[in-house]
Amino acid sequence: MKLDAHYVDPRLVALYDRDNPRGKDTDFYLALAEETHARRIVDLGCGTGLLTCELASAGRQVIGVDPSAAMLAIAKEKPGAGQVQWVEGTSANLGNQEADLAVMTGNVAQVFLDDTEWDTTLRALFETLHPGGYLAFESRNPEARAWETWVREKTYEQSETTFGSMECWLDLLSVKNGIVHFEGHNIFSDTGEDVVVSSELRFRSQTELTVSLTKAGFRIKHLYGDWNREPFTPASRLMIFVAQRS
Repeated sequence: MKLDAHYVDPRLVALYDRDNPRGKDTDFYLALAEETHARRIVDLGCGTGLLTCELASAGRQVIGVDPSAAMLAIAKEKPGAGQVQWVEGTSANLGNQEADLAVMTGNVAQVFLDDTEWDTTLRALFETLHPGGYLAFESRNPEARAWETWVREKTYEQSETTFGSMECWLDLLSVKNGIVHFEGHNIFSDTGEDVVVSSELRFRSQTELTVSLTKAGFRIKHLYGDWNREPFTPASRLMIFVAQRS
């Protein structure tokens, strides 16, 4: 798996938590872990481990999996990181964990561009759960067309960081067959260096995600449209799936 620069560049990785702080999504997944009485949890695409460490703080067995060594290095420095089993890898490294709950947060589901790769990932998550175990993840609703705001005039910002002053913005490059291609510009003012991050995300519809989950052996229990658990509608910005292994 080829990783975008914001998952491997040491400076961008160090700023990741600043740009992606704890929010309502963390509260949602923590509450779900409580409601499902999950004692063993897999966090696929755990990144810097913000949610992972909080899940483990309640005495749960938590496995954090991510392909980025740089992101895991940040995760391992967090309070409570010693209670987590960290795995550098992908769903192919999971195996049967007899997990009660598996999660993919931060719109990780959208990095799987190819349907075969997505189906393989879902099947691996199915196998890592015990019968009756739960899978939860979110994905942006393509009907909301979030990519239309991923342009310089709507995303430009200046900020002071531990690496000095920075200018950042997004440029939308293309939208084709559900795949959105865009670039993130990160200019370090002290040196003038522009670290350009090229990214592609797959926007699957509600129907596409439902069919793929069913094909993998999951039964959808809930579909929410936001972190407050409002019902999903075509106008919802997010699709938050909670599915159960049949």
